[in-house]
Amino acid sequence: MPPANGAAPADAQAERALVLAPRGRDAPLAAALLQEAGIAAEPVGGVSALLAAMQGGAGLAVVAEEAFRDVDLAPLAALLAEQPPWSDFPFVLLTGRGGGPERNPAAVRLWGVLGNVSFLERPFHPTTLVSVVRAALRGRHRQYEARARLEEVRRGEEALQRANAMLEERVAERTRALSEAYDLLTVQMAERERVEAQLRQSQKVEAIGQLTGGVAHDFNNLLMAVLGNLSLLRKRLPPDDARSHRLIEGAVQGAQRGAALTQRLLAFARRQDLRPEPVDLAALVEGMGDLLRRSLGPRVELAVEAAAGLPKAMADPNQLELALLNLAVNARDAMPEGGRLTIRLDAVAPDAVPSLAGTAACYLRLRVADTGTGMDAATLARAVEPFFSTKPVGQGTGLGLSMAHGVARQLGGDLRLSSTPGEGTTAELLLPAAVAGPGAEAAAEAAAVPGPATAAPPSRVLLVDDDPLIIRSTADMLEDLGHTVLEAESGAKALALLADGATVDLLVTDYAMPGMTGLEVALAAQRLRPGLQVVLASGFVDLANGSAPADLPRLTKPYRQEELARVIDQVLTPGPRRPGCGGTHPGLADAGLARH
Repeated sequence: MPPANGAAPADAQAERALVLAPRGRDAPLAAALLQEAGIAAEPVGGVSALLAAMQGGAGLAVVAEEAFRDVDLAPLAALLAEQPPWSDFPFVLLTGRGGGPERNPAAVRLWGVLGNVSFLERPFHPTTLVSVVRAALRGRHRQYEARARLEEVRRGEEALQRANAMLEERVAERTRALSEAYDLLTVQMAERERVEAQLRQSQKVEAIGQLTGGVAHDFNNLLMAVLGNLSLLRKRLPPDDARSHRLIEGAVQGAQRGAALTQRLLAFARRQDLRPEPVDLAALVEGMGDLLRRSLGPRVELAVEAAAGLPKAMADPNQLELALLNLAVNARDAMPEGGRLTIRLDAVAPDAVPSLAGTAACYLRLRVADTGTGMDAATLARAVEPFFSTKPVGQGTGLGLSMAHGVARQLGGDLRLSSTPGEGTTAELLLPAAVAGPGAEAAAEAAAVPGPATAAPPSRVLLVDDDPLIIRSTADMLEDLGHTVLEAESGAKALALLADGATVDLLVTDYAMPGMTGLEVALAAQRLRPGLQVVLASGFVDLANGSAPADLPRLTKPYRQEELARVIDQVLTPGPRRPGCGGTHPGLADAGLARH
């Protein structure tokens, strides 16, 4: 039997033969006989001692039949029943003559209790006893071998289970890592696709904007010639020729509508001349209340919500009003059965506007939300493209959203659209907050004060433009105002005239010209003629993006004769507010255009 604690018995104990023979010196003699044969033998004094010795480990037990007579064998049976699967403890039972199981019922009873038992009738030869004991020990050895193999299998199974558990844990860890990597890769791929789509859209819009800006510039020049000549022609008509005046007025209105369309194109291309200033958005929206309600009609409810204490936005109020009106009209058209238009004003932090890379410390958000039909993803992706419209022919030019987008981007902000079919559309116009500074509002108010109304005396004007139509029509308007005009189709020719000593009181130059820009012409002219007054003419944004001073006199194309006369009067009429009195125009000096 193995030890009671389950530990493997020592080799000496595992090999010993326990001898139980209660009569006289039978047990010591039998033990001595076995020891002489080289078998470790140990006599025990009773069944209880036998049980204790078996629990300590033994190879077999040699028991005289009479030792079990009139003895409770239940403890022995219980001990044998608790043997591990590999163990079947052997007994050698010494019986009397004819005491085998065939003729001895008591032996049969013992057989049922002991199980693995060999019967040896007395008297027997010592050699027979030794032979039977050795046979029992060999069987016990095979049990020990089975135990060793089972133990090896058990250890192998435990090692395999540990390896499996470790493998499962590693697989689980690897699976988690792969899952996290997959999730991260999915997010990165989605973000990359979003950024690529945004980049493609931006590049497409930029390409369309460049094309649109170029077309609008050329169209501006054509309108300049048309409006200038119509203005001069109208002045030459007899006052009583009503029909001719009506025809000319119709042509002028058509040209002005074309000019408005050009401004929208330039707004989309971000090339129009903006004059940003601090704007109170809440006051601007409130001031547009009546106009918005009339534009929306009775079936659309208008709601305005403004957060308290909002800073002012840096924007061109006129263009901002036009952009807001376009957004409102688009929302109205998306609600043919009526609905609700909500204009909400609040401020957002730069990190909430990642597309602008935090170029301002704070952004004002003008949100226009409707409850209309909404747009699907395909329509939303093209919403800001110029001339793209889902409205029937004649009900829209497709420039409203593109103009609002261009104005927002030109002002350093953005236009964001979100829409759900059947639920409505939200347009968010994001504008940088105005940077507060001493005298900023006073300067803006001073800039808004109109200049002197006194007509300028006849002067010699150097007119520079690369378009012959513009030169001719502008020269005619200047001559009609009483001025003498020197014409130059390039900056180089204008500078050559100045270098040759031509008498010039005023330089009027186009900004966008090949070879030299208007600012470069002004710089060179100031070097040749310090104190020479300059007026820049352009419809492009280049004059408002920081490359030219804000107070530099300018003309926005297409301009009429009245606007041309007003700017020249402000520049040439003497007075304390005239820029550049007694020297270089301060704006040009600040811009580095009067360097010597």
